[in-house]
Amino acid sequence: MSVETPAAATRTLKNIAIFCGSNTGLGDAFKDAAAQLGATLARRGIGIVYGGTHKGLMGILADAALAEGGRVHGVITRRLFEKDHLHPTLSLHEIVDGMRARKERMLTLADACIALPGGIGTTEEFMEAWTLNQLGDIDKPVGLLNVGGYFDAFMAFVDTMIAQRFLPPEHRAGIALAPDADGLIDQLQVFRKPTVAKWL
Repeated sequence: MSVETPAAATRTLKNIAIFCGSNTGLGDAFKDAAAQLGATLARRGIGIVYGGTHKGLMGILADAALAEGGRVHGVITRRLFEKDHLHPTLSLHEIVDGMRARKERMLTLADACIALPGGIGTTEEFMEAWTLNQLGDIDKPVGLLNVGGYFDAFMAFVDTMIAQRFLPPEHRAGIALAPDADGLIDQLQVFRKPTVAKWL
């Protein structure tokens, strides 16, 4: 008699925190991916939590989601708000005192996190969320939208951490990775945390 493997439990993702560039990057691929992600999340009924600005990929993401009737919650720092960087038509926005408060608030509101291509701020936000998951402080899966192989070099660096025994190999699976929005969201919905010890 055959035994069926149980299906992975599906997570409820009401809101996803999105980390992405305040610039648009080179060419149209990154802009198109941000617009696709925003529209896809809106179509799937998943709210966006993000940094609240109209700049770069962040603004494109928000515009695309709002155009499809999506919910977009901006968490912006007071300094950026005072520079008139707040997106003018968000569903909801909050003003916080600094970057640390913004990251903490975004993680509180979100059920998962996605990073689009971006710079050092995007990378730092993603790494903090991945670290908190690894330590067991949160259980909110993280994913990379790997537009045009943008994160290939980052994943190669993760492989170097593993090869040099600074990271257990199982923790590589702590990052969902896909080149398209639907595929990445699907992975986050069935994500299971690595359960091996952090320490080698």
